[in-house]
Formats: sequence, structure tokens, C-alpha cells
Amino acid sequence: MIRYEMTDAVATITLDRPEAMNSLTAEVKVALLAALRRAASDQQVRAVLLTGSGRAFCAGQDLHEHAANLEAGRGLADTVRAHYNPIVELLTTMDKPVVAAINGVAAGAGASLAFACDLRVASEKAKFALAFAGIGLAPDSGASWTLQRLVGLGRASELMLLGEPVDAARALELGLVTRVVPADEVLKTAAELAQRLADGPTRAFAATKQALAYAATHALPEALILEADLQDECVATRDHLDATTSFLAKERPVFTGR
Repeated sequence: MIRYEMTDAVATITLDRPEAMNSLTAEVKVALLAALRRAASDQQVRAVLLTGSGRAFCAGQDLHEHAANLEAGRGLADTVRAHYNPIVELLTTMDKPVVAAINGVAAGAGASLAFACDLRVASEKAKFALAFAGIGLAPDSGASWTLQRLVGLGRASELMLLGEPVDAARALELGLVTRVVPADEVLKTAAELAQRLADGPTRAFAATKQALAYAATHALPEALILEADLQDECVATRDHLDATTSFLAKERPVFTGR
């Protein structure tokens, strides 16, 4: 259900239920959270790549399991609080960059997972669908937070209320994705991007993620204070010291993540 591979400081996590368009059962969500925690805690991992197998990135909640829960009177079976929330929180707060390789359909919670990543490389065949309202539900998996930060409140309202599919070209135009590439190049391109990040100043990337998230919900004076605090931390890193020396020597810096 979940494949975990490590190559040159990049942990690749693959949703692996191609026969079900990588839809999310409780078991898959538990395994995905475990894989993300493994990547987050491994000091050898300096970037994470999230993708899906087959023709879909992730079709969202497994509706067969959901229907069974409804029939049994279990409702959502607490999956939003127990599964989706910690997954999305970890994706957005992990102290290393996360790249999504969106190889196909990303719908519902699947789209939300993509939006929670730092960068998104999409296949030209990819499609996004915020289908929550279409089945009488509110957004979850952080979509209400991430989507409007990517495209603005007006566009987010349009995408969520109407639920109309968005193709890759439109997604790029709206700012939903970072790049769009041919279908047979999506994983290669995303892996190259993840490797570029893995070779970079990991602690500076973590500070950048923290600063952006904080500034989105705080006033400028507070954001300035955090920026100063984060700079104090970064200036003491080996990566900053070595990079400064390399710059003065007109050499290319080599970052170690320390």
C-alpha cells in the first residue's frame, strides 16, 4: 500500500493501490503517516518525494470503506482527526522540503495532500478535483488552509463550491502547481527537484517553511521578530559558515544539512 525508498538523501513515498486509484483506507492512512514520520525523523533524509502509482496520484477517501462506515453508523470513524489531520500537519511542518509528483488524478483528500507539499510537479495529464461539496461534505485534510494560500480566497471558494475539475494547464495558471511536464517525465523531474533540495541547506529550508507559515497568520511586526530569531539560528549553522567562505573564494558551496 505504501512504498518507501531512500536514494541520495531523498525519501520517496509512493501510494501503491493503483487498482483503487490510490484511494485512502484507514490502513493506508496509518501506513502513510508512519512513512512520513520515518522520513521526518531520519537525519539522513534531507528531502521527501510523495507520489502515486499507476494512473492516479490519489483519488482521496476510499468511498467503499466510507459507505460501510456510514451503514454501520460510524460516520467518519474519526478519520479526519485520527488520520488526515496529523498527515497534513506533518507534511506542512516537516523540517525538510516535500515535493509532490502528481502523476494523475488528485481528488478530494488526494488533492489536499498535494496542496500540503512545498512544491508540486504535475503530469500534463493530471487533474485536480475538490469534490467535497459534491458528496455533501465540507473540505478536510487542510484544504481550507492550503488552497486559499495557493490561489487566494476567491479562487479557493470557486474551486470548492463548484467542484469543477481543473486540468494541469489551468492548475499551473492558477498557481496550484509548480511545474507541468509530459506524463513520462513527471517522476524524473520531481525526483531531480527533490534531489536539488536535498543537496541544499536543509536547516535554512526548515526555517523558510516556518517563516512562511507563521507570516501567513501573523502581523508584520511579529513576522519580523520570528525572521530575526530564525536568522540567528541559521547564521550559526555550518552550512552558512561554509557557504560564506565558498562565496568569498568564488567557489560553489557544498551543503551538508548541518
